[in-house]
Amino acid sequence: MDQQEVIEQITELGSVDVLEADGDYYLFYDPKNGQPVEHLHPFATLVTADRHDPASNLDRERVYRLNFGVAGKTYESILGPRPSWPKDGAMVVETGNDYTVLDKLMPHPVYSPQSWMCVLNPSEETFELLRPLLTEAYERAAESHRKRSG
Repeated sequence: MDQQEVIEQITELGSVDVLEADGDYYLFYDPKNGQPVEHLHPFATLVTADRHDPASNLDRERVYRLNFGVAGKTYESILGPRPSWPKDGAMVVETGNDYTVLDKLMPHPVYSPQSWMCVLNPSEETFELLRPLLTEAYERAAESHRKRSG
């Protein structure tokens, strides 16, 4: 799947705003369709270069990383215990994964301690397996929005 196909599939969840910045995409739950971005937190991102971290070698041609956050219980049931933040000040979390592998669900190289997962260039088959996880990320963002809104 290419980047646009992934974004289109996620926006079908409804009430999703997509912000593009420097070739990266940030997906927000926004039922008001236009809430200022500074009041929102993305439930998924799609990054296309190594601007934020070098772990996935995203500067390769046509390589992107889909990232999303799930509940801790979900993360641990799929990927095992969440890693701790690096104590040495390193940016990338050591999990034993090769963060450059395509089409494999794995811990996010930076935000895995916060239950974020990622996959580089998911195939259609892998994306279908991700669908419930992306829905969970979306629903968590919706619930957070409801709590903030009263």
